[in-house]
Amino acid sequence: MHAPPLSRLFALGFLALLGSVGVIQWAVEVGRGERPQALDLFRHPPTAERLRAYEQALEDASWVARRLRPWMLYAQFQLFHSAGEKALLGRQGWWYYRPGVQFLTQRADPGRHPDDVTQAVEAIVAFRDQLAARGLRLLVLPVPNKESVYPDRLTRRSGPWELPPGAETRRLMEALRASDVELLDLFTLFARARSEATVGTPALYLAQDTHWSPAGIALAARAVAQHVLRSGWVEAGSAVYEVRPAPIQRVGDLLRMLQVPALERAIAPEIIPCEQVLQGDPREGYRDEPLARVLVLGDSFLRIYQTDEPGGAGFVAHLARELKQPLTSLVSDGGASTLVRQDLFRRPALLRNKQLVIWEFVERDIRLGTEGWQRVSLPPDPP
Repeated sequence: MHAPPLSRLFALGFLALLGSVGVIQWAVEVGRGERPQALDLFRHPPTAERLRAYEQALEDASWVARRLRPWMLYAQFQLFHSAGEKALLGRQGWWYYRPGVQFLTQRADPGRHPDDVTQAVEAIVAFRDQLAARGLRLLVLPVPNKESVYPDRLTRRSGPWELPPGAETRRLMEALRASDVELLDLFTLFARARSEATVGTPALYLAQDTHWSPAGIALAARAVAQHVLRSGWVEAGSAVYEVRPAPIQRVGDLLRMLQVPALERAIAPEIIPCEQVLQGDPREGYRDEPLARVLVLGDSFLRIYQTDEPGGAGFVAHLARELKQPLTSLVSDGGASTLVRQDLFRRPALLRNKQLVIWEFVERDIRLGTEGWQRVSLPPDPP
């Protein structure tokens, strides 16, 4: 007689645990001298609203869920190579953000009017027009999803750099160009960099993380600076910046969002070859200048390495080095579609002395941006 496979034993154990959750939770509450929460279900006539509230209260209070969930996810990963609801495990140690993959592979809701792309275009064009009325230029910088640049590290069925941007992304870029919005195409730039890469060329994105690597930042900062200077929107400054190696070890955000400490300990962090931008004498880390001529708005793609460890090594610092002048920046994690402009409205002094606004947002936020794509007025003219 053959022993059942380990996966079957795990499944049976999991089912047994599910069946005992209520009993364990009841025992824990009684042991604490509390009235079992399950009795709440019988205190009032059942309605759909009360049942949903009860279900949420059980989930929030469940001792079993809080204690066992990390270990169940760890076992799930070890046995089935499953990374839960938010992450996908790719090839060669690469991880992907599931909502980002779904943005590229699943159609948007066809019944939504106006759709996400239309709302995004309207918000961006309105922002461009408001800035233009004050004599300011706008450069829009959509940053590709990691899976748009490295689909081959997610699945063998996809070849490298062969796929164009997703359908919604293409629609957005085409509509912005038709509306004469200045746009920098990082998708073509990154695809070309991949096609020209040789063995040992650093990847443009992190393996364990949703964000770009120092190599991706350097390539994007150089391209933006060249575009800005060639267009004559801002002249090169005279500031002298230097760089110094500042490597860090980082556990990627895709691992951290699972909240499974055992998994974080089991997987070695990435070694990331950051370069800090230095200024002044004595040399110190890069600092923003509130009265700079360029304002950069964006999301966590601006925050990583900049205010995160090691500091002064992110996109803003490297763009400042390329332009030879300090910048002003405003960052909202996950909020580049709307929240960062709402923050700008509350901080009118950031527009003082400006000539150019660079607006960065990650590709998936065309559909998934926090608060969607609202029209937001500019703040009053700064005093």
